Amino acid sequence: MLKTPDLLLFFCLVGATNALYKQWIPDTNYANGTNWDKGDVPCGNDIALFPGQKKVSVFVESMHAVREMRLPIDGEFILNPGAGFYVLSGQDPGCGAGVTAQFKDSEPLQWFNPTLWQAAATLDDLQHGNLLFSVHEESVPCQHDDVVFKALSSFRVDTGSSQANIPVKSVSVLGKMFERKSDFYKYLRSKSGQLQFQGSSAVTIGNPGCQDPSGCDCGNSANHQQICGTVTCNPASCKKPLLPIGHCCEMCGAIVTVYYATGFNLHNYRERIRHLFLTSSQYNSIQLGMSKVLKSQKLMGIIPFGTSPEIQVVILDGQSGALAETLARDIVRDAGSHGSKLGITGMEFQASSGSSSEQSGSIAGTVVGAVFSALLVITLIIVLVFLVRKGVVRMPSMPSVPSTLPWQRNTDAGLDGTIDHGFDNPMFDKPDTLSDIPGLYEANRNSIALTESGVYFINPSYDENSADITV
Repeated sequence: MLKTPDLLLFFCLVGATNALYKQWIPDTNYANGTNWDKGDVPCGNDIALFPGQKKVSVFVESMHAVREMRLPIDGEFILNPGAGFYVLSGQDPGCGAGVTAQFKDSEPLQWFNPTLWQAAATLDDLQHGNLLFSVHEESVPCQHDDVVFKALSSFRVDTGSSQANIPVKSVSVLGKMFERKSDFYKYLRSKSGQLQFQGSSAVTIGNPGCQDPSGCDCGNSANHQQICGTVTCNPASCKKPLLPIGHCCEMCGAIVTVYYATGFNLHNYRERIRHLFLTSSQYNSIQLGMSKVLKSQKLMGIIPFGTSPEIQVVILDGQSGALAETLARDIVRDAGSHGSKLGITGMEFQASSGSSSEQSGSIAGTVVGAVFSALLVITLIIVLVFLVRKGVVRMPSMPSVPSTLPWQRNTDAGLDGTIDHGFDNPMFDKPDTLSDIPGLYEANRNSIALTESGVYFINPSYDENSADITV
């Protein structure tokens, strides 16, 4: 049974949604030293240079002193209240001799680069740095996620992809959340919107949040190649590297697969694992990602016939994977004790050491595969019968096989080995010798007559002179 603290945690989390918040990390802020080629924000003795042919959208949070500023042909400064620029009448004693600081290349960065996003379960977690680890596909905003661009921040993002639209639940820009399509469309048509969002794909909002307590599929599988094209993979040094669904690189760690039923709540279970294990100092180096995925099903391991939803738990420890395997075993043991109360029907794990554990979940998968195999065979039989009846397909006739078995004897053979053909029919077998057989039809010899044209019978009830019947 669940202990009292666990029960309290469980009931406190009931009703929590499965929506995640994905926040864009880069910015084009004036006060961010990494946006300048010298690594520092220009000061009173410096020249602030913005390349003339580059488009920029720059957020200015406070007042800044400069000696000179060279602006681009197209761009904007977004000024926070009280922010601006001024020129000193003399030298700035704390600035140095003065240099020309150039704003770095402001070309938009790719939306589908998973390294440029960070995720959290709530806005409060996002602000306090309580971030979630995800596979690469799910690091990019999913169809049910809320997208956040930092309130006091400017940015430029390239949304180009093979898809016409990028659906999300909502978008927050400069502290304003857009939840209606019409409002966000107007913003995209504004000067700021055109400078901040560029690309062939349109970000569309208004997608409903995930209403399934067991979680929802991210929906980024169609962009898997583009996402992985932005990722650099380091070689895995473990014995048996693993590749989770939705991830771009092989990894050293463990993958736990959770099979669930009605009553399972993904958010509650994620919080349970965090509370029971990830707060322990033993696992402070662990990265754990948990989400619903659609696993491809294959008939007899070859023929794909659909997908099945399951919960994938990806565990990384940044080392050989041994610590991740230990945590995977702890999670499986916990499910064995409390799984029925959590809506878990089975669980298994794979580790990069080569170890694995199979429980009822894998058995259930085998049963499902067997059922689908039987249904496929029945379907093929029905189709074959239909085609045969329609005459489209003909069944080949079975050739007769002569008997070679010693105990199978011809039923026409007599005891002496001769074949009995029965008796001779005097009318058909030997019609020309009928009169030579003594005693045969002696009393009614005249009732049967042979002619050149055939055989005819004389009815004795009639006088042969009263009727002349000829054949």
